[in-house]
Parts: sequence; C-alpha cells; structure tokens
Amino acid sequence: MKRAFTLALILLLLFASRHATAQQFTISGYVTDGATGEALIGANVYDFRTLKGTTTNTYGFFSLTLPSDTVVFTVSYVGYHTVNLPFVLDRDTAMAVGLRSMLTLKEVEVRADKVTRIEEQTQMSTINIPIQQIQKLPAFMGEVDVLKVLQLLPGVQSGSEGSSGLYVRGGSPDQNLILLDGVPVYNVTHLFGFFSVFNSDAINNVQLIKGGFPARYGGRLSSVLEINMKEGNMKEFKGAGSLGIIASRLTLEGPIIKDKASFIISARRTYIDILAKPIIKASFPGDGDAGYYFYDLNGKVNYRLGKKDRLYLSAYAGDDRFFFREKQEFGHGSTIYGSEYSGGLDWGNLTAVLRWNHQFNQKLFSNLTLNYTKYTFNTRIAFREYTKDQGSTIEDFTFALRYFSGIRDWSTRVDFDWLPNPDHYVKFGANAIWH
Repeated sequence: MKRAFTLALILLLLFASRHATAQQFTISGYVTDGATGEALIGANVYDFRTLKGTTTNTYGFFSLTLPSDTVVFTVSYVGYHTVNLPFVLDRDTAMAVGLRSMLTLKEVEVRADKVTRIEEQTQMSTINIPIQQIQKLPAFMGEVDVLKVLQLLPGVQSGSEGSSGLYVRGGSPDQNLILLDGVPVYNVTHLFGFFSVFNSDAINNVQLIKGGFPARYGGRLSSVLEINMKEGNMKEFKGAGSLGIIASRLTLEGPIIKDKASFIISARRTYIDILAKPIIKASFPGDGDAGYYFYDLNGKVNYRLGKKDRLYLSAYAGDDRFFFREKQEFGHGSTIYGSEYSGGLDWGNLTAVLRWNHQFNQKLFSNLTLNYTKYTFNTRIAFREYTKDQGSTIEDFTFALRYFSGIRDWSTRVDFDWLPNPDHYVKFGANAIWH
C-alpha cells in the first residue's frame, strides 16, 4: 500500500513537471470593422483545437494565451463573416483582424440643412420657430396658441394648467418683453390667461431670446419674444378661415398692385356670449343678460417705393369684454317700482407701426419706425332705482362707479445694419420713447 502511494505521487510529479515546462505564448491585437475601422466590442476570439477563447473589450482589444502548438485561430462577430487563421504558435503574436460585413444594403442618401455651430453665433439662447411648425402642433379647443407652443421649449414653464403665461428661467410674465412687429404688447392673454392675443394665421415668424439680450431691445430681466406678422401675398388673392369650438377666424391677403403692394387682414372672435345667452337669460329672475367675448384684428399693408425703399403700415386691436345687466320691476296699483344693476370689465391692446426700409448701398441698410401702443383696463358698475306713476318717473336715484387705468407709448427708432465683410455684422441705431 505504501509503495503504491509512492508510485502515484511520482507519476503526478512527472505529469505536473511536463506541463510546467511546456511553453505558452500570447496572441493579442484588435478586432475592427474592415470597412470603417470601427472597433468591434464583444467579438469572439477562440482556438478550435483547445476550445479556449475570449472576447474583445470596449476598444476592440483582445488577449489570448495558448500553449505552443498549431492553433486554429477563429474570430467571429454577429453580422460579420467569420475569419479562421491556422498557424503555428511559437512566439508571442500581435495581429489586427478586420471583419467584413455579411449584410449588403442599398445605398441610402441622407440630406439635412447645415446647422450653425453655437460657437460661431454672436447671439446665444435664441430660438427661431417658423409658424409652419407652430401650426402643426395640437390645438387647444381648436385654437393654435403661440405661447403654449413656447411653453414646450427648454427653460420655459407655464404658470398653471392651461395658462398662456411665460415663466422663462424662473422669471415672471411681466419680466418678458413681447413685441409684435417691433411694438411692445403689454397684455398678451385672453379669457383670463387661457389664450394668447396672437392669431397664428397672421404670424410669419416667432423668435424667443432667453438670455444675452441685444442692446436694441432695451433690456429685460427674463426674455424677449419677437413676433413678426405676415406681409401679404403679392402674387394672388388668398383667403383662409376656420371654425373652432369657441372662436372663428378669417384671413384675407392679396396684391393691391401686383408685385408692388399687398395687404393682409386677419380677424378672430369668440361666440361664447352667443352660445351661453339662452342659458344665462333663463337663470335671471327678471330681465337680465350677461356674457363674455374677445376679439383680435390684425392688418398690414406694404408698398415698394423702389428697388431700395419699402414702406410698411401694420396695426393690431384686441379686447376682452365681460358684461352683465339685470332689471326688475314690480307694481302696486298704478305705481311701478324698479331697479337696474349693470357692470362690466374690459381690457385690451391697440398697436400701430409705420416702417420705412432704405438701402444706402450694398453694405448699409436702415430701418426707420414710428410706433404707438396702448393698453387699457376698465371696470364699471352702475345701480339705479326709480319709481313710476302712470308712466311718469317721480323718483330716480343713480349710482355709478368707474375705474380706469392704462398705458400709452409713442416711440421712434432708427436701426442700421452694416456688413463690411462676411466676417463682421454691425448693428447700431437710436431709440426715443414717450411713456
């Protein structure tokens, strides 16, 4: 028994010494796409004879150590032809294996507009939104709202659900400068904030600047929103309209003088007051009425005075109006006692701008404008009691209260654009305002 154990130990030592003295060498390298040179991550590398293998790392690198002998070196990857490389491994070997794709696809041509690199822009935090893109987005109650589209942009939030207010990078709505054809608009919402005053049918382009405002805007704490109206079709007459759940729109545009002068006029009005009128009248105990509606009216005319001169005249008017009225009468014999109670709440904007463009030469362009903008807020309440006898008024008492506030601006400005060479764009000008 002791001799058998000794013999087994000797045989084990001889076997171990044989394998310990056997030479081993390493195969290392990279596996790439043969067509592009892109590293193939997780490619299989193995030897068919010893059935030992490994995989490539994140950079396509592999390393496999095998005994010195004939090896059948195999590299495979999903979607590529497998490569078999039989050779005698008698030294450390470095190699680069390029695999050919086994999938042949038809040529696909992808075209895209060149994107301006941010480091090549002088104006940061600026987003331009064509009106065609705005009109493709879902409408709220049949109305495409410019301000609601802007709320989808990064850094812009709405104050509350359904509201059209803009909170840009933490600022409040009154910290935004909102311009319509270069004229400030102080109230930009209808229906207590659910809709904006901007009719999408009359808008050409929208630009939002969230930071680094150019000096020509005069400065704001939160953002600058510049909205430009369409100029009107100079080739042919066109019209468009729509019927929504709460409002309808109609837009007409066309040439006044073909290729020389054109116009556009766009109107929008709600009919909430008309739809709700029967219900409201039925709820009053006496003779009464109440309602609410808003409207917008945009108009623009442009005229080409010559090759270097152009004249524009544009205007906007919009109002929100809430009203109520109640009247009651009761009689005692020939005497009639009556009372009337009425009131309302109105607010709205009025803007107008006259613009003259002139080109001095191929490098200098000017723009002279005269602007007017007005915002009004009006509250009124009236109460009346009267007594009539046989059709004649014998007593009459009336009490009325009106609260009015508003803003009016008259301003003029001249802007110059000077382009001395393709690498420079210079803007300068002056502005005066009576507020």
